[in-house]
Amino acid sequence: MDNKYTRMTDEMLVSLARSGNADAEEYLIRKFKDTVRRKARVCFIAGADNEDIVQEGMIGIFKAIKAYDETKDASFNTFAEICITGQIRTAIKTAKRYKHAPLNDSLPLEAGVSKDNYPDPETLYILKEEINDIKSGSVFSEMELIVWNEYIKGHTHYEIAQITGKTPKAVDNAIWRAKRKLKEDRYARIGV
Repeated sequence: MDNKYTRMTDEMLVSLARSGNADAEEYLIRKFKDTVRRKARVCFIAGADNEDIVQEGMIGIFKAIKAYDETKDASFNTFAEICITGQIRTAIKTAKRYKHAPLNDSLPLEAGVSKDNYPDPETLYILKEEINDIKSGSVFSEMELIVWNEYIKGHTHYEIAQITGKTPKAVDNAIWRAKRKLKEDRYARIGV
């Protein structure tokens, strides 16, 4: 790659990248990679590692290149930092959504629960009791248990339907019942 890009402003590089110059786009992306890594270093997403967060930040750079408006008063550098931060925040918020709670908060039944994962004795006790109840079948029906195990592995409703031979609606209903039963069981344990 030619060093001519080092003498260009970010705004000039964006203009070249938009006109189809892949080298200019690659140069800009590499230029902002340290900024992305710096911002990603202080963030956390349950179930993700730092490289996943870096990838989200890199998506922010791509979006910045496509959406930058040079007629506005902001420099590309300022706009790119806003896009990077926004993309990472969106990823964090998405990961925290309630619909992802079973994936973010669940452990495989085979993994068990230890004080290394949950140092609070009360939480550890409640989780062990819940896992024992689930394994023994006293919380879930047989189908709910099978569906729930596939669900916490990250399978979609359609994939679970194919695995179990049930309809996606039956899988959805089983997941809904399982969530409700877990919630009721947890409230009963803590006396709510």
